Amino acid sequence: MSKRQFFFGIFLSSVFGALISSAIIFTYLSGNNTSLQSYKSISERQQQVSTASLISDSAIIVPKGLNFIHAANKVVPGVVHIRALYATGQYSINPLEGVFRGPAQSSGSGVIISDDGYLATNNHVIENASQIEVVLNDNRTYPAKVIGSDPTTDLALLKINETGLNYVEYGDSDKILPGEWVLAIGNPFDLNSTVTAGIVSAKARNIGILRDKNNLQIESFIQTDAAVNPGNSGGALVNLNGELIGINTAIATPTGSYSGYSFAVPVTLVKKVMDDLLEFGTVQRGLLGIRIGDMNAAIADAEGMDVVSGVFISYVNKNSSAEDAGLQPGDVITAINESRVSNVSELQELVARNRPGDKIQVTYIRGGIKSKVDAVLKNTEGSTELVADRYEHELEGAILENLSIEDLSEYDIEGGVRLKSLGNGKWKDAGFQEGFIITKIDKVIVSDIRDLNQIMENKSGGMLVEGIYADGEKGVFGVDW
Repeated sequence: MSKRQFFFGIFLSSVFGALISSAIIFTYLSGNNTSLQSYKSISERQQQVSTASLISDSAIIVPKGLNFIHAANKVVPGVVHIRALYATGQYSINPLEGVFRGPAQSSGSGVIISDDGYLATNNHVIENASQIEVVLNDNRTYPAKVIGSDPTTDLALLKINETGLNYVEYGDSDKILPGEWVLAIGNPFDLNSTVTAGIVSAKARNIGILRDKNNLQIESFIQTDAAVNPGNSGGALVNLNGELIGINTAIATPTGSYSGYSFAVPVTLVKKVMDDLLEFGTVQRGLLGIRIGDMNAAIADAEGMDVVSGVFISYVNKNSSAEDAGLQPGDVITAINESRVSNVSELQELVARNRPGDKIQVTYIRGGIKSKVDAVLKNTEGSTELVADRYEHELEGAILENLSIEDLSEYDIEGGVRLKSLGNGKWKDAGFQEGFIITKIDKVIVSDIRDLNQIMENKSGGMLVEGIYADGEKGVFGVDW
């Protein structure tokens, strides 16, 4: 073989080898596209990830359970900004009620819970307010009427005159677990529609912020580490399905701003309170009638018991639901309606979901033996009756009453006060008729009896009263007060 033939053979072998190698590489890369990523810059790959996550649900590459976009888009339109105005200047002591523009106005959040204008919020957001303004996510603004409030759970129900609204669906706070992702949505520092994320840190927390003269306050908060600040109060805590699981209420903080933990009223309790306020104007509290404390090792040693979790009964009230059911001091309650009870907060929440007259099953331990008994809950008066809030008031010979939800819908008004009956006095002398609904006094809106009393406090001389007759006709009266 000549030298020229030798080098020509080597050349052909090299070319042939190169072709085979190229074919192998091409085949490998075709079957494994991800290897092409190694040839893209970091910026290109980040841009590709960012773009892919926004194209469509099928293109989202964020791990399942960690994409907050769906829940945020679903819930944000159903969370509102609430502005409370006060007839006299005051500041709130609650760190979640943001105060701005001086002491006569404060800001919070609310959650639309029906398409016809009912909203859930915190009682402390609207407490003692003379006027309440609701601003929707699209900046539409409405006056709001307080349907009812409950300081023992720090919840309130509002109504605006609008339909076809986006609302936040109820979820199930019983099903959430510590470690689960949640979103907090509200208006911190007057910044509308702010979304923050965190996890459920704990459940059934009692942080000692609510006070009630009858010691009926209920604190069984969901604790999260989602950032919540002044102005978030009354806003939504939701799961990643965009379902309401709580109303953000408080923060644990030495500074007045977010310091790591926030607390929300669980939606199971919110739902019950909203239903009560809508139907009765007041919360129907069913009580066992016992004095209780958290079970622990110290109590177990003192009582010679082998159980360290549950609720220890130290006293049973006379004529109470617990006494009727046969519960005794020294019993340890471990479950209500088959739901486990580990502490007082859990027991209070589970009982508070019920009304007077409702029957609950109580699981308890006595003498080392587990037993179950049915208890029929009673109200604070010791009966099983449901009591509606009485919205009547006597003024200058007339009995005035607040309007029902049905009345507001029938007359298509946001509020008013009805002259239920007329005796001798200024109202009758001015020519009013029974059934007349007062909607304005001197052009100032009268939403309810509380509004009317505040307006009338400093009235003297003549005033102009506007309203509606029982048949729907409008009427105007001049009254010498």
